[in-house]
Amino acid sequence: MKSKSTLYKVLAASACVAAGVALTGAGTPQAGEVGGPPRPVKALIISMFEPESKPWLDKLNLTQQYTIPGLSPDFPTVRCNSDDVCQMTTGMGHANAAASVAALVFSGRFDLSKSYFLIAGIAGIDPKQGTLGTATWSRYLVEYGIAWELDARAIPSNWSTGYFGINTKGPGIKPPLDYKTEVFQLNEALLQKALALSKHVTLEDSDVAKAYRANYKFAPANQPPTVVQCDTSAGDTWWHGELLGKRAEEWTKLLTDGKGTYCTTQQEDNATYEALKRGANEGLLDLNRVAVLRTAANFDRPYAGQSAYDSLTLPESGGFMPSVNNLYHVGWPLIRDIVTNWEQWKSGVPR
Repeated sequence: MKSKSTLYKVLAASACVAAGVALTGAGTPQAGEVGGPPRPVKALIISMFEPESKPWLDKLNLTQQYTIPGLSPDFPTVRCNSDDVCQMTTGMGHANAAASVAALVFSGRFDLSKSYFLIAGIAGIDPKQGTLGTATWSRYLVEYGIAWELDARAIPSNWSTGYFGINTKGPGIKPPLDYKTEVFQLNEALLQKALALSKHVTLEDSDVAKAYRANYKFAPANQPPTVVQCDTSAGDTWWHGELLGKRAEEWTKLLTDGKGTYCTTQQEDNATYEALKRGANEGLLDLNRVAVLRTAANFDRPYAGQSAYDSLTLPESGGFMPSVNNLYHVGWPLIRDIVTNWEQWKSGVPR
């Protein structure tokens, strides 16, 4: 069995061959460059599209750039700074997230063995769990899309939904999880540390968001945004509405044996985590160092008297800019603590 250092060298050499670059020549390649040793990374921020990455790029002085084969053609570069904090953008959706993260992990260009990973993106939110701009740290990542489905117009009369687990007989029965990506649980120690470091930060809001959330006649939907712990559901279909929201709540409970609480809906997190898991299986990284932050750009269902269609297609509810900016406000305390107190963090999450 190859040692980890040997595996890195093999991966780096493979990357050179793939890029058509020789390992010898004038000058010595630096860490992270083709033919050079892997670049150490203390924290990697994973964004999905440009607005999510912008707050980090604006504030972290990420001037070191590495072009990695296999990343999204729209976002082919990993950016890092002198504190060994790096940022990548995967592209939106399951396929882009999995392909991009796997390309980086197996590139051989980065030493991720002690890295912490912050998956940070925007989402829709259940108004019973939060409001526009709310920041959520996840314990469970639940896949919404891996299921059997019957057309809602053709379901049995005693069924509440046409979605049910693959290889089950109907709604409410936990499936056998044959895909092995249906649900993941994150490291509790890192989750609690992230919550503790960020729970008192000042969150951004907007006048449009304040006016829009007032249409919801209950808390926390009509209250200012806060930092909370609740769980996220991934699926490439942008669903919307009260009944589909209820399905997300029940599905999360089912797959987590009653322990999870659904609150945000997004596309990528299970795919991103699975790509990281493949790297962990090869000894390249530690899954106990993965945190997931989702901030609420919109509600996942309408307010009373509003149609689901109008809620989904509303041009702007005021939550978008606060949500992208709050990714930095809430995620930065964790990244800063990791970098500032690296001697405490490098061997694992501090007690």
